[in-house]
Amino acid sequence: MLGGFIIKNNIKVLRAQRSMTQDQLAEKLSVSRQTIISLEKEKYNPSIILAFKLAEIFNCKIEDIFIYEGEIE
Repeated sequence: MLGGFIIKNNIKVLRAQRSMTQDQLAEKLSVSRQTIISLEKEKYNPSIILAFKLAEIFNCKIEDIFIYEGEIE
């Protein structure tokens, strides 16, 4: 059986640094506010496309947003 992955993110910090609300970020990504909440609480890992869109919005590398911490056994 495969375990999950532990991936942390800095979405909430990056969003706050840009004085962006969850609604504004959701609109830019064409997702729901609930999706942003789930991302920020690390309950959901985005698709690679969404990850690239976040990097573009925050003008940084994907690695600056997501931190891979290993695999859950």
